[in-house]
Amino acid sequence: MRRLFFSLVLSLGLALAASPLRLATTTSVHDSGLLDAILPGFTAETGIPVQVIAVGTGQALAIAGRGDADAVLVHAPALEAEFLRKGKGVLHACLAKNRFLIVGPPEDPAGVRWETNVLNALRKIYLKGALFVSRGDNSGTHKKELELWQAAGLWPQGKRWYLESGSGMGATLTLASEKGAYTLTDLGTFLFLRQKVRLEALFDRDDPRMINQYSYMAVNPKRFPWVNFEAAEKLRAYLLRPDVQEKIGNYLKDRFGQSLFEPLYGRCVIPVP
Repeated sequence: MRRLFFSLVLSLGLALAASPLRLATTTSVHDSGLLDAILPGFTAETGIPVQVIAVGTGQALAIAGRGDADAVLVHAPALEAEFLRKGKGVLHACLAKNRFLIVGPPEDPAGVRWETNVLNALRKIYLKGALFVSRGDNSGTHKKELELWQAAGLWPQGKRWYLESGSGMGATLTLASEKGAYTLTDLGTFLFLRQKVRLEALFDRDDPRMINQYSYMAVNPKRFPWVNFEAAEKLRAYLLRPDVQEKIGNYLKDRFGQSLFEPLYGRCVIPVP
């Protein structure tokens, strides 16, 4: 009887260990291939499979905010701060950063490549009426784009040249390439897809406005008792581990001659209160 009892306990423990972790994340992390490079190691070490839900940051946080994900990996500090203030997330940690850039057709009809200020680059696109594809999906990239237009004192919504893809970063880059349009993208996804699109990096500067910070949060188990919080804690610890952070920094670096993602080791460059 005791043997049967311990056998059942062991079986239950293994079943719990194998329960998948649902990770809601931004398409820019997914489309760059980074998750395919780092998550298999986590599963191999822990036995915990990871189910990736790749959507825009706003949608990822909405999914997690219903308790339909166990953790999020996103890149919109203001939305992250709101998520934390509402008690929906815990264990916030900054994992990596890269930068946003404006890409467009090699012909560069608006003359963006000569600008050293991103707001002036957007003003040139606006005044020229050059085609621009917005993600239009409440993602971190979409939020950044709207923030930049507002800072430039411009409202392009409703203009005939302003298109919305309503899609992830990879699909938006493909559409911009097909249309001969400009778009805002993160560095990682653009480098990963550069050979597949007819687009060039036209505004690519070390500008504080263009910092793109990626963060991880576990969903609060006090708010949503059914989430797999133990697995979310383990993934957080794994992602912050020095060897994994180094792997993130080295991802495809030899192929592109630069890091797609610069590790942050948990230290935020953009404060998230």
